[in-house]
Amino acid sequence: MVSSMTKTQSCISDGYMAKSERLKTEQESNLVPSLLSLPKTPLFGTDGIRGKVGELLTAPLALQIGFWAGIVLRDHARTSGPVILGQDSRNSSDMLAMALSSGLTAAGVEVWYLGLCPTPCVAYLTSITEAIGGVMISASHNPPADNGIKLFGADGTKLSKALQAKIESGLRGHVATISSIGNCGRHYARTELVADYGQYLQQPLQPQVNLQGMKIVLDVAWGAAVGLAPEIFTQMGADVICLHNQADGDRINLNCGSTHLDILAAAVQEHNADMGFAFDGDADRVLAVDQTGRPVNGDYILYLWGSHLQEQKQLPDNLIVSTVMANLGFEKAWQKRGGKLIRTAVGDQHVQAEMLKTGGMLGGEQSGHILCCHYGITGDGLLTALHLAAVVKAAGISLGEMIDQSFQNYPQLLRNVRVEDREKRLDWENNEPVKRAITQAETAMGDIGRILVRASGTEPVIRVMVEAADTELVNYWTKELVAQVQEHIA
Repeated sequence: MVSSMTKTQSCISDGYMAKSERLKTEQESNLVPSLLSLPKTPLFGTDGIRGKVGELLTAPLALQIGFWAGIVLRDHARTSGPVILGQDSRNSSDMLAMALSSGLTAAGVEVWYLGLCPTPCVAYLTSITEAIGGVMISASHNPPADNGIKLFGADGTKLSKALQAKIESGLRGHVATISSIGNCGRHYARTELVADYGQYLQQPLQPQVNLQGMKIVLDVAWGAAVGLAPEIFTQMGADVICLHNQADGDRINLNCGSTHLDILAAAVQEHNADMGFAFDGDADRVLAVDQTGRPVNGDYILYLWGSHLQEQKQLPDNLIVSTVMANLGFEKAWQKRGGKLIRTAVGDQHVQAEMLKTGGMLGGEQSGHILCCHYGITGDGLLTALHLAAVVKAAGISLGEMIDQSFQNYPQLLRNVRVEDREKRLDWENNEPVKRAITQAETAMGDIGRILVRASGTEPVIRVMVEAADTELVNYWTKELVAQVQEHIA
């Protein structure tokens, strides 16, 4: 299924010499970005390297990331193989893809370029081929001016923190020598492999399950799933209505997709559809709405899918892994079913790590990153949407009725406070006035509520979340804590 073929060779003519003196000379001659231009805080955040294009993310930096990623992946690979490279629809993604490929090939690594595809497509193809790693260019749900670089290991999971640290050490000039490179790598266009990913998504459901008779609205957010999502749902038998279904780097995620459900909800009601699904820009997460347009977040998806797997006796220890953001109502309802919920830090990599540690088969985040080890190796919006639709079809009742029979959310408010200063944002926990305010709120609420304040790993914001059985408590302490963050950090 997967094999090399003769394509256009792409490499930097002279490459990089293996000795540190050559690297030092290039840095001094401004062929690579000055080390002084890098922020003092770590480059790798919650999900790769992410920032505004032209500020943090530039072509010279992307070239260096590609080079050092190639060196690290090659040196830690068991066998030789390519790096699989994909991208979303952002205007800057082409530029970053070419720069990354140049860096990777300069490191002596072969590149298989997929073009426009979802992030889980890169992860899947990396895991089933002889690839030594994968790279996805996307800033996920962020606005068009941002972009990001996500790295995967040979098994298709997010690259380990240890290997990320090695790449960052190279970027910061902390590596004295590198192993011999030899010949440049080559760049191959392998866009045909995206179809293999589409077949993989459908295979576990066919022929037992089809979506015939279901009308489904898809909001693909002008992003990476514009081609695959409508095609796959149509092939599964659904009557599909698509929103924002062209690749448009100027509009990706703008007032649409998984962070803006209003248009999807209105379309579901207008077309009398059974449900709707909204993806983010790289389609690694999804949120839904029921037939009335009511939002269905990751907590509900985990509960419904978990209940289905539990009934099929396919959920070891009745365990679901989620994050500190999971609603208390979800947790209590799942425990009532005899289930167990383990919470992790925010970020699908933390969920995945806990699943590997505990043997959990289902996990995810309220924001729509859902991982099910029965069917995939990473968070996958398309996979999740297909299986949720299949669960609803098997239940024989509407998605709305299933939600009504599940659980009631505790009131929860999440507010984002924009903090442009990266160092102040990441060091917020050392701010004494904010710490005192959090302690005061926690003492006042006792065991009837929760508070979570954290710096986002993907956006220049500090997130303030308050949850309690009483709405007035939620509103009051959210307002107080946001005011403290604005006054003392923003």
